[in-house]
Amino acid sequence: MIGTDIEHLMKLIARLPGFGPRSARRAVLHLLKNRESLMLPLAQGLERAADVITECPECHNLDTVSPCAICADAARDKSLLCVVEDISDLWAIEKTGSFRGYYHVLGGTLSALDGITPEDLSIPHLTARARDSAVTEVIMALNATIDGQTTAHYIADCLAGCNVAISQLAHGVPIGGQIDYLDDGTLSTALKSRKTV
Repeated sequence: MIGTDIEHLMKLIARLPGFGPRSARRAVLHLLKNRESLMLPLAQGLERAADVITECPECHNLDTVSPCAICADAARDKSLLCVVEDISDLWAIEKTGSFRGYYHVLGGTLSALDGITPEDLSIPHLTARARDSAVTEVIMALNATIDGQTTAHYIADCLAGCNVAISQLAHGVPIGGQIDYLDDGTLSTALKSRKTV
């Protein structure tokens, strides 16, 4: 019989993406066997992260400073604004080193099935940012899913009154694919080959 505290820990780990009951059990057992070298530093790291990491008021990225390091970087190209679905997509693009503009994290995509409406996303904030005279292009770097494409078209309609070019990632992002699963080369090529919507 497994102790209550261990069972509780397994249930918490199982809530993480990519973990089920079996993988959570293996992870917890590994943590317990490596208490000093892994479990305690992980617990301290999680506690510190919960205290210091905050959402950027500009782009909605996560960082320990506000605005985030990307938004605070004056050397970046102010004319380019890259719209992504989630923070993991921002991190995937940033890892390629091929984009030097700024980002905007929507916080999801429109989905009638899940009841996600424009009011649930940061689209009004995006529209306000796109009206800045320094912004000349908005790049739709959304997942190549039905919801992602629906969201991109909705945003394009919202930005119709703004004086910006609207582009999207080029081929190379597979239909049904997700940005944070792509390799650096595919993602970098897709960004460089973007096209107007």
